[in-house]
Amino acid sequence: MESIQSIKQRFEIIGQDPKLNRALEKAMQVAITDISVLVTGESGVGKEAIPKIIHSLSHRKHAKYIAVNCGAIPEGTIDSELFGHEKGAFTGATQTRSGYFEVADGGTIFLDEVGELPLTTQVRLLRVLENGEFLKVGSSQVQKTDVRIVAATNVNMFEAIKKERFREDLYYRLSTVEINIPPLRERQGDVHLLFRKFASDFSQKYKMPTIRLDEQAVSLLNKYRWPGNIRQLRNIAEQISVLEENRSITAATLSGYLPNNTSTNLPAVVSNTKAESDFSNEREILYKVLFDMKGDLNDLKKLTMELLKNNDSQKVQKDNENLIRKIYGNDDEEDIDLDQDSQEETNLNVLHLPEPKEDHILTSDAYEDKYHFAEEIEEEETLSLQEKEVELIKKSLERNRGKRKAAAAELGISERTLYRKIKQYDL
Repeated sequence: MESIQSIKQRFEIIGQDPKLNRALEKAMQVAITDISVLVTGESGVGKEAIPKIIHSLSHRKHAKYIAVNCGAIPEGTIDSELFGHEKGAFTGATQTRSGYFEVADGGTIFLDEVGELPLTTQVRLLRVLENGEFLKVGSSQVQKTDVRIVAATNVNMFEAIKKERFREDLYYRLSTVEINIPPLRERQGDVHLLFRKFASDFSQKYKMPTIRLDEQAVSLLNKYRWPGNIRQLRNIAEQISVLEENRSITAATLSGYLPNNTSTNLPAVVSNTKAESDFSNEREILYKVLFDMKGDLNDLKKLTMELLKNNDSQKVQKDNENLIRKIYGNDDEEDIDLDQDSQEETNLNVLHLPEPKEDHILTSDAYEDKYHFAEEIEEEETLSLQEKEVELIKKSLERNRGKRKAAAAELGISERTLYRKIKQYDL
């Protein structure tokens, strides 16, 4: 078996962090088996290197290796991409097509962002993992395949299972062995090494002298939290290499390239749980206020209708005591006593309801006609919610320069959900 150092050189992996070394050791140990592997870690930590190592050290190394980004394939076509389809299975299927599982028979498939798979596709994938069988879209003939599956995700799988976005049985099938790649902020000793490697690569690529960091710049580099991990570090090294004429980089110069550069590795107390009423963004707060207002309006309509039908304020007050308390609160009970002589001055009577006459009995149809404006209010509320959602999506896409993944993360929804809403609203 190759050594860890030779694997690092072969796949250009930089770093001596113990957690990184442990992840590489596990990859080397499971490579000779056909065990399914789940690679976890934040976005940008380099999870794609692990399946390449596993495939190159396995007995499947001479067969195909296919990497599939599950989050980048539209929900309507992902089954066809993975399992293939028959001619005429759907509009546009002009010929039979082989899917990745058929093409990679005998080899390895890397399913990146596996947490983004639709639930229907998860069922198909579970069947492949259990007995190697799958069906093409539009076919009834069962086919067999022999593939090694390595999956990766930056999603908290237990949260996804709890929210019923990912099947628990599929998770345990995929994670026979789980390999976690540590984030860059936990590899402080490797940050400067990686920066120097990237700086050297870009100096050769752009044919210019290599940039160097002074001591204060190195200290700032190590203190930064690197939310984008290695991908972000590489981009910053490239920016500085191209834009800075002075090849000696100070802390002041470096800080100009670090967004939110006040972030450090200092510990922070963060609650692991959120109350049900704790909303993560303004959109949810706005929705809650609007829905609460809609509920109060419906309650008022119900109470008004009871008064019109019964013409007995005392009975209405008794029968709807909880509803009145809900609308006006406990502190206002004296103001809404329908038995007081000053009843005409109460909040309920600001509607100036007409007194029914003996020779004119109002029917339920008459009430509906007279107060048909209530339905119009509901339609206006629904429309305002839709307009607000469209406005929020537009602003988020503008802030993120059209990048759907970043916009979806900002809005607190999946990228696939954002894609559907963009299509729905024709944005």
